[in-house]
Amino acid sequence: MNSISVRALLVRGMLAGLAAGVLALLVAYFLGESRVDAAIALEEAHSHSHDGGEELVSRTVQSTAGLATGVLVFGVAIGGIAALVFCYALGRIGRFGPRATAALIAGAALLAVYVVPFLKYPANPPAVGNPDTIGKRTALFFLMVALSVLLAVAAVILGKRLAPRLGNWNATVVASLAYVVVIGVSYVSLPSYNEVGKDFPAALLWEFRLSTLAVQATLWAAFGLVFGHLTERLLVPGAAVAPGPDRTVATAG
Repeated sequence: MNSISVRALLVRGMLAGLAAGVLALLVAYFLGESRVDAAIALEEAHSHSHDGGEELVSRTVQSTAGLATGVLVFGVAIGGIAALVFCYALGRIGRFGPRATAALIAGAALLAVYVVPFLKYPANPPAVGNPDTIGKRTALFFLMVALSVLLAVAAVILGKRLAPRLGNWNATVVASLAYVVVIGVSYVSLPSYNEVGKDFPAALLWEFRLSTLAVQATLWAAFGLVFGHLTERLLVPGAAVAPGPDRTVATAG
């Protein structure tokens, strides 16, 4: 793959990430923001100390322009990174076409970047969590992300090395089991934080966490579909316009 193709795929990845970010933004706004508002209301109702200071950024700006900026910038960023991963992975992880490769990368990214860390350190709404531990919890979450991604890459490498001896299916099963085992050891080894107050509604916590998962699922699913379509049109031009039964092909006589 030459530099022109890589550049073209990078641009398409960022555009696909932007489109996916728009869809994820809609899910975050209509599904998640109401849960955030409910959690903030609970926090204010149970707060007994007020410093009297003014908000640097109003809640209205946070839930509109701030949310849009964060989600869209994240979408463009992950789109570019995923496009570079696609450039390396195409043709190296099996006999998959551009669409299938894009879908596999999107699914693996959702699992490794969000779902696996989420199961250990799930997202918490406002009013949940000790402010004194937020730095440690954030660092541990990103550590879990890094471990998950590195172990996923290691599992792919292991599977490719075992494939000639075990076959593709058995090698994939062994590599996947190795990933799960090491992730399980990481879950047990890393510290856990259970700072949900007894008076915080369990239903609200569950709905908030599901909404964050829905945002990420929407983002990666949309990216996989859009980027797969764009790469198919770029790398397999004949697939974009398939000749129908009534089409005639002109030949030079």
